[in-house]
Amino acid sequence: MRTVPIPVDTNKLTITCVKAPRPRVLNRDTGEIKTDKNGNTVYEVTVSVEDELGRIELVKIGITGEPPIKAGDPVNAVGLLGYVWEIAGRWGISYRATALLPLREAADV
Repeated sequence: MRTVPIPVDTNKLTITCVKAPRPRVLNRDTGEIKTDKNGNTVYEVTVSVEDELGRIELVKIGITGEPPIKAGDPVNAVGLLGYVWEIAGRWGISYRATALLPLREAADV
């Protein structure tokens, strides 16, 4: 399956960090940390995403470099993209963002 990035319109979503950013571990046995093609550490952030109808989902967003957010912060997910994946008959959507900023800082950008 070819992975095509799907842009996510975050204008009608409320995104809140629920778990502090942490490096993404590729192999729990060896402790290997995921890096991007330039060798930068990839972090994962667990957030709650609420739509305008009040439906809430927990998702993990991957980002290169440690974002300046903490649990409880309302977040602006800049450049949020979804990628559909399939492995051994299972599928899902993974998310990546160019930046995850606290809403108060994002208003200044």
